[in-house]
Amino acid sequence: MLAAARRDLLLERLRRDGRIVAKDVAAELGLSEDSIRRDLRELDAAGVAVRVYGGALLASPAVADYATRTAVAPESKRRVAAAAVALIRPGSTVILDGGTTTLAMVDALPRSLPCTIVTHSPTVAASLLDHAADVFVIGGRLFKHSAVACGAAAVEIANGISADLFFLGVTGVHPTAGLTTGDPEEAAMKRALAGRAGETYVLASEEKIGTASRYAVLPFEEVTGIVTDTDAGDPTLRDLVDHGVRLIRAA
Repeated sequence: MLAAARRDLLLERLRRDGRIVAKDVAAELGLSEDSIRRDLRELDAAGVAVRVYGGALLASPAVADYATRTAVAPESKRRVAAAAVALIRPGSTVILDGGTTTLAMVDALPRSLPCTIVTHSPTVAASLLDHAADVFVIGGRLFKHSAVACGAAAVEIANGISADLFFLGVTGVHPTAGLTTGDPEEAAMKRALAGRAGETYVLASEEKIGTASRYAVLPFEEVTGIVTDTDAGDPTLRDLVDHGVRLIRAA
């Protein structure tokens, strides 16, 4: 089998199963593990796979640049956003992560709802100008890929916050890789914010389920639940439920 055909086969398997174990595929195809690992390295370099010990996972499309992500699964994000907003009670203090799904949350948030919103996203903060909510903005080095403040200064400010809810954006939700994102500093900022809230809910539109990115954010046991509109029969969701993860269904 030619190398290009092997890589196409591996990518098809990744899309179907969400994971490849190199030794198993090598045995099935009668090839060396080195050949399969080489192919997986090339798929990783192309941004369609994430190499892990023993194989690879399907890469999340949510690591694309900010402008591109606005056009990815917009209807799914709106459904997830509406379900997330329903969790916010009047008078509560809410931390909103950056990203296109939290922007959709602002669109779904009643303009007259009295609450306090804390965010490290200048785009999210600006979109709240016409809302009754009090808005506090965390400053720091601007990570332009996701339009959020990160770094030591941002984490230090975050450590002085106390909130009821944190709505966490990730780029991947995978049963074995966990909750992931594409940048280590952004992952650290998300952990800092999660540590300041009583409950953390993950915003998981359809393109994030069953995929992974390079950097771990939080283990499943440290979040209250995952808000998603992915079909309940999806194998990833079944695996998550089997591991005790609470799912909040978005209609």
